[in-house]
Amino acid sequence: MENNPSYFYQFLEPISEDLSQMANGLEKSIYSSPQTMLMHARTFVEAILQRVMIAEHLSGEENLALKDRIDLLERKSLLKKDVLDALHQVRMTGNSAAHETRNFRYSEALLSWEAIYVIVQWYVKTYCPQDVKVPAYQDPEPTKGDEVEVSELEARLEKMEALIRSNIQQQKGLTEEFETAAGSGAPEDAVPGLASVRTIVYKDRSLEVPHFLRDAFLLPQRFEGSEQFLTKLGAEEEVRIMSELPNNLEGLHKDVEGFSENNDELLFKELKHFIEEETVRREVELAHPGKLVLFYKTDYVIVTDQLANIPLTEEEFDSDSSLFQQLHEDQIERVGQLSKDLATLIKYDNVGFETVEELFKQLKGK
Repeated sequence: MENNPSYFYQFLEPISEDLSQMANGLEKSIYSSPQTMLMHARTFVEAILQRVMIAEHLSGEENLALKDRIDLLERKSLLKKDVLDALHQVRMTGNSAAHETRNFRYSEALLSWEAIYVIVQWYVKTYCPQDVKVPAYQDPEPTKGDEVEVSELEARLEKMEALIRSNIQQQKGLTEEFETAAGSGAPEDAVPGLASVRTIVYKDRSLEVPHFLRDAFLLPQRFEGSEQFLTKLGAEEEVRIMSELPNNLEGLHKDVEGFSENNDELLFKELKHFIEEETVRREVELAHPGKLVLFYKTDYVIVTDQLANIPLTEEEFDSDSSLFQQLHEDQIERVGQLSKDLATLIKYDNVGFETVEELFKQLKGK
């Protein structure tokens, strides 16, 4: 084959070395870890759309979620149907890979790889110099002698994502905002942890989303009044993480059946409470680096080595025996193996907030 590059998207190097190297990482991960490829493909596509929005003088909309970016560009009649379908393909499979615990197939990663080609081809032909030529599509082949550990691939892709975001932020002047936050007496973690990264509104009210919660998973159980609403939105692959929420919550209920504008308003109120709780937790964790912290709402327990080794049994804790049985089935047998957010325990059968709260009180007592 003539002019065979070392990796398929090498032709992107004159446009963006960051994008080309991230595409290289995606290519390597298709057969090593389809799930890794699907998750990071979403960020790759988002980086392309950010560049498109800058070119279209829409860069004032810097904090949009990926779905909102797609919807905005569609409203501006900037997306052909094949490109729109490809964007949603990458978005939805990326969401599934980020939140589902199953074995993802090579075929799923290859479908996403094809969708990325459609998106890149459109981007290069529409927004890049005419001398950049897009080669014909090729299916990637497993490369012998180039086996890379999944953890190493993850680290490489995360590093490239951070670099891409940094470069885009510089283009949009966001670094100036962060420097201002750092020099104004704000906590050191304000860059980029506690600094606001986007604003969500509902009618005449607004709330700020800190950077560390940009892609936080919206666990339905954390939203007592909106649990069913969020579960339904997640099932329809509309909203699972913070960055998928629209900037304006008015009308969100129209995306799923059986809900009303009251659900939009209640979700907004509970989001505000969620952000406040998570900010408190963030500050606690920063104040206790290297320590395991167990949270229940905004209260917490610092887990010592002694506490970590206490077995989760009826002899140690006066609690529902079925909870311990289910924990043991998941090979969680000691306190130190518990998830840091105890609210996740209500995922188990016949376990409610009362049971979790009682367990937390006993942990504090110990």
